[in-house]
Amino acid sequence: MSSEFGHGRILAPNGCESKKIRSEAGKTLVNIGLIRWTYPVAMRMGFAKGEVVLEVGYGPDCDDELRAQIKGIVGTEFLEGATTDVVDAVLFWFREDDGDLVDELMDAMTYLSETGPIWVLTPKMGRDGHVEPSDIQDAAPTCGLSQTSTIAVAKDWTATRLVARKAGKR
Repeated sequence: MSSEFGHGRILAPNGCESKKIRSEAGKTLVNIGLIRWTYPVAMRMGFAKGEVVLEVGYGPDCDDELRAQIKGIVGTEFLEGATTDVVDAVLFWFREDDGDLVDELMDAMTYLSETGPIWVLTPKMGRDGHVEPSDIQDAAPTCGLSQTSTIAVAKDWTATRLVARKAGKR
């Protein structure tokens, strides 16, 4: 069984084709087994070949499979820590005890291009270091950011996409 997340197709429990079941109303139903993901989550996150990605907050608990997917798409290694390069995106692993979220987001924005997203990756509910979604929602506007989406990206991690607010919007 794969731990990939993304778009997929439905397979029957034994891995063969889905079994069709007829209902009394004459409609065809499908016996849903497991879902085999065929569209990598890193692509859903919008990463593209040649992008420069800054990674902040990496630790032994981070999802290496997701990191490998993103690196495979962008075709470059992540920049880490302090950089003087302008980056296309920030991959920001954040846990409850990692400090002040506003300060960390402001630091992450330092070299981010005007149109680049910050992906805030937090442990899912029930996992060590879980961050309440409201904490991210509260911190984003303080930093001049807007939350656009939240997706499950790995078994233990959720990603929230933050982008700079458009000028003129209130």
